[in-house]
Formats: sequence, C-alpha cells, structure tokens
Amino acid sequence: MQKGAHTQYDVQIHVVWITKYRKKILTYKIAYRLKELLMQGCSAKGITIIRGNIQPEHVHLLLSIPPSLSVAQVMQYLKGRSSKKLQEEFPKLRKQFWGQHMWATGYFCRSVG
Repeated sequence: MQKGAHTQYDVQIHVVWITKYRKKILTYKIAYRLKELLMQGCSAKGITIIRGNIQPEHVHLLLSIPPSLSVAQVMQYLKGRSSKKLQEEFPKLRKQFWGQHMWATGYFCRSVG
C-alpha cells in the first residue's frame, strides 16, 4: 500500500513490450543501461518497480503506479525515453532501427490483484 497526499493506493500492473522486429539486442551493456534508465524514469514519476526482467527481445515489468497516471502515459514515457537515450548512447542501435523507433508499436498490460 502506498500513500499520496490524500490517497492510499495499490495499483499494480504487469506490462510487457518487445523490440521492433523482435531483434535480440537487449544484452550486456544495453540491457544494463536499459535497467538504469527504467529505474530512473520510474523513480522520477513516482512509480515503483516491484519486479522486472529484461530478455534479449522483450521487457517484463510489474509496476505500482500512482492513480494520477494512466497505463498509456506510463508506457509512452518509459518506451519513448528509453529508446531515445539508448539510441543516443549506442550508435549501432540507430543503424538497426531506422526512424528512431526501437520498440514495436503497442504493449501488453494486465492489472494484478
């Protein structure tokens, strides 16, 4: 249970998203940097990562989000920010994903509990 100024909440969602073309690029340094970016981004928005797993072509996260944020807002922020930062830091990604789109369109989400 988490607390806001006038609320107590326990909103948990399980989200999964994949790389474009299911390319297996989330390994070693890229996966480690992605983990850092997701942790920083979630912390900045008041989101708690309960569990997470980065596979070579997809990401699983169990998140606790504040009621002021929608799932769509959270995903837009996490996918957009991580794609931009990773492509800036790893030039080889820019060559593989033309148009600056590293993640496939859409995502899976399910409420938990």
